[in-house]
Amino acid sequence: MSPMQRLLLIAHPDQRHSPALQRAVALALASDAPLHVVAFVEPFATFGLLDRKVQEQTRESLLLEQRQWWEEEAKTLRGRGVKITTSVVWTTDRHRETIRQILEMQPDLVVKDIQREPALKRAFVTPLDWYLLRECPVPIHLVADARHPLPHKIVAAVDPMDPDTQISGVNEKIISAATGLALQSNAELHLLYIYDCLPAYMANSGEGGVSWSDLAEELRIALHQSFVSLADRFGVPQERRHFLMGSPIRGIADFVTEQAADVVVMGRVHHKAIDKLIGSTTEHTLYQVPSSILAVRADK
Repeated sequence: MSPMQRLLLIAHPDQRHSPALQRAVALALASDAPLHVVAFVEPFATFGLLDRKVQEQTRESLLLEQRQWWEEEAKTLRGRGVKITTSVVWTTDRHRETIRQILEMQPDLVVKDIQREPALKRAFVTPLDWYLLRECPVPIHLVADARHPLPHKIVAAVDPMDPDTQISGVNEKIISAATGLALQSNAELHLLYIYDCLPAYMANSGEGGVSWSDLAEELRIALHQSFVSLADRFGVPQERRHFLMGSPIRGIADFVTEQAADVVVMGRVHHKAIDKLIGSTTEHTLYQVPSSILAVRADK
């Protein structure tokens, strides 16, 4: 990630002094970049039942309350040296309006609090966080907590599998973004790959020519060499390289917990069309890891 020139915080009207605000302010100060905050106000469930005149009065009252609060907050932050501007937007479609604001402002990074949704709701409505992971045209940082406003430990989660199964260059983008964030935050950078032998086992089931143990070892050696080459190319120290076996989602979550990492950097890429229906690894990891996520977009 290149030095940030402009940050955009997608604020929630009910989460004012939130982890995302703390992270965005810390990054803005560290990079001397301007920060714009946009807060969306949506009609409540019974809003449509109100008289038209009452609707208008209620809408203006809700917008005014938010504008006054954010302007006071901005005034305080300007006193700390933050170059901050704010806007409050009424919308009936937060998903599309968020993307419209991003396209209009063209930030280098979008910052937002993670909003965890129950599985039943996700089955019927795409959560805004998932929508942004799929559609946001710039890197997006979804923040879980800000015990360290500037992150202390950053994990770049890569996947050096066969290039035919992923978009070319995604690993490089992940490591570049993680390196840039680590430099701006003066943080440790760790490189992680969780390799899963199960797909190879399933592909080999029923074939007696090669034993499973031989196939697993052959796969491990090939993947480890790819991982080492990637780490060497970016100069990652030996003690910060982590090559582990297991389920990617569970493995990343366990590693982040053990290491007390602040941010996991991942790529936004779908290996299969069905991922668009059930969610990609990055989307599901969002609900499993205790840390924040920085998701970078791969070229289509």
